[in-house]
Amino acid sequence: MSEVNRGSRIGGWTRFVTARPRLSLLVALVITALAVFAGSGVGDRMGSGGWEDPAASSTYATKALEREFPASQPNLLLLVDAGGKGVDDPTVAAEARRLTERLAAEDGVVGVGSYWQTRAPALRAEDGGEALIAARIVGTEKEAGETLERIAPEFRGTQGPLDVSVGGPVAVRHEMQAIIQEDLLRAELIALPVTLVLLVMVFGSAIAALLPLGIGIVAILGTNAVLRGITEITDVSVFAQNLTTALGLGLAVDYALFIVRRFREELAEGVEVRDAVGTTLRTAGRTVLFSALTVAVSLAAMMVFPQYFLRSFAYAGIAVVLLAAAAALILLPAALMLLGHRVNSFDLRRLFGKGRKKSIPGDGTADGTSGGWGRTAALVMRRAPLFAVATAMGLVLLGLPFLGVKFGTADDRQLPSGAEARVVQEDIRSGFPGSPGGGLEVLGEGGATAAEYADYRDRVAALPDVLRVDGPVVSGDHAYFTVLPRGEAVDQDTQRLVRELRAEPAAFDTSVTGTAAVLVDSKDAIGDRLHLAAGIIVVVTLLLVFLLTGSVLIPIQAVALNALSLTAMFGAVVWVFQDGHLSGFLGFTPTGDIETTLPVLMFCVAFGLSMDYGVFLISRIKEEYDRSGDHERSVIFGLQRTGGLITAAAVILAVVMVAIGTSRVTNTMMLGLGIALAVVMDAMVVRSLLVPAVMKLTGRATWWAPGPLRRFHDRFGVSEGGSHPAAVAGGTDSTGGSDGAVSGAGERDKVGV
Repeated sequence: MSEVNRGSRIGGWTRFVTARPRLSLLVALVITALAVFAGSGVGDRMGSGGWEDPAASSTYATKALEREFPASQPNLLLLVDAGGKGVDDPTVAAEARRLTERLAAEDGVVGVGSYWQTRAPALRAEDGGEALIAARIVGTEKEAGETLERIAPEFRGTQGPLDVSVGGPVAVRHEMQAIIQEDLLRAELIALPVTLVLLVMVFGSAIAALLPLGIGIVAILGTNAVLRGITEITDVSVFAQNLTTALGLGLAVDYALFIVRRFREELAEGVEVRDAVGTTLRTAGRTVLFSALTVAVSLAAMMVFPQYFLRSFAYAGIAVVLLAAAAALILLPAALMLLGHRVNSFDLRRLFGKGRKKSIPGDGTADGTSGGWGRTAALVMRRAPLFAVATAMGLVLLGLPFLGVKFGTADDRQLPSGAEARVVQEDIRSGFPGSPGGGLEVLGEGGATAAEYADYRDRVAALPDVLRVDGPVVSGDHAYFTVLPRGEAVDQDTQRLVRELRAEPAAFDTSVTGTAAVLVDSKDAIGDRLHLAAGIIVVVTLLLVFLLTGSVLIPIQAVALNALSLTAMFGAVVWVFQDGHLSGFLGFTPTGDIETTLPVLMFCVAFGLSMDYGVFLISRIKEEYDRSGDHERSVIFGLQRTGGLITAAAVILAVVMVAIGTSRVTNTMMLGLGIALAVVMDAMVVRSLLVPAVMKLTGRATWWAPGPLRRFHDRFGVSEGGSHPAAVAGGTDSTGGSDGAVSGAGERDKVGV
């Protein structure tokens, strides 16, 4: 494909997006207003679960028990405090029975039972001061939440001589959903003004600073509308809203920073506004497009997992990335056409007496290779082996705590300590016998004799990790046993017990469910598909970076260094959130494990964001290498021109993620703070030190590709321009530039604009 054809195509795109800029912005305003309407109330339609594999045997058993034995799967618990009289006091017992009857009469509530009906020891606190009423609210997560909202005020609080608190899994989920929405609103109120201040500091101009913020708002509102539509088709996790806000602001800032800065750079060189927009789209615009594709691919990999918690982040992430890129490539050029040189207006630095010293912050000298970032790159490349080894070893050491990771499942301890649902669960955990919430249910199907049931119960009770076996409870051809483990709800012994129960022979079909069984199945589902997700990310990333660079080595470097940049995040997750360091300062309760799906989510998000910054740097290095053919100068030039930009974008995204990380829900805190750390480490360590050191060590071989791949890139690649004659003469034209292409930057920029 010739450069003229490529340029014509970009020129056509330039004419399309800038022909009627006012109309483009008006249409965008109307669409955004419709998105506000379409996306309203999306949080109320989302779920707070989604960690289980819908095809797992534990999920099948849970649904079968809910259908055949509703009382076996209580999700609503009323904790009844007798107020010092004791739960067996006649007046307390009479009021508790009336309360039980009232709950049983509520629509949508089944399987109601209480200590005062059954005298079951597991429903009575060991000190005799509290007891439980258990029930199941039927329906979907949304329907169960609505039922809870309706009935909870009628039962919570003082009921005669009783004091009643509402808990159970349905209350935990509902309270978690409400807290997340409140925290998300607070995070947005923190992130938006701080982001605006940082953008003003980067650009100086208030007008230029408002453009990225506008793109982010469009992306967030559009994604909420998309998610609202998806909730009509499938389940979506409420946690996905956090990713929508973070990526909507973060990526919009990244893309707009890159485009606006390149546009201002062109204007500073005396280029006309329309030509400046064309050159910006041809260079920065292409980079933004490829960056968006790499981030979207990383997030799309979560679609291979069956848990809707992970799939929800793929829905939200893909939508917000594509919308941010579309807004940056369509609306932003239209706005720049209308603003022209006024993009530099309202220079707020004058308020601090600095005036307008530079049109473009951080460029250094005219050749773009001096200045702070240029000097840093030159220093690193002079001592490349030292910086490469020291940086890589430092990152590996930071990641070592992850070798001790333990996977668990989310529970009530995700909530803040004062949340009612958590208080109830903690009272049950500490004051009631057995292992509340940790019991395993064994569903039996196909019918059996009493002797066969008894034989199975006795063999299960003899297993070393079993404390007690209750049952069977029989209904027709179905029966179930409750197996109480000796250990904690999801510790390694209880997980091993799940596999032992599934292997135990029986005269009837068995399936096992319970918290530990769900965890075992979730871990198996993730482990079975992890290689597929990683393969998708690696293969597509290698292809996209090759199409951008024409190099075989750069895509491999990009994948390896990006993965290395995530080590600090994973090490910190284990050291802080699993082991509990800084838990007092951050205000959460460590559980001794990490929720199984979170490392997968954090890897996909952080890897995509790291590639985002990697593409920005590599594309600028390659553009200069195509122009000059000087490898070392190109690396220094690329870091000088993008180092400040990438750092500013990373700081802004980190601010957004830290705002998300102020959540009172531990998993959201972990997600926000962990990704903020990964972003900062990638921008300030990997891009600043490791990338230039490695590119110095690989030298001109960095740009090599074998003949067949070079010809493939010549046809399908996206070179920013033809290679410099010096590169061709030196036999290094393996970067996708066409032989004999125009070499002058000024002439090249005019093609097709």
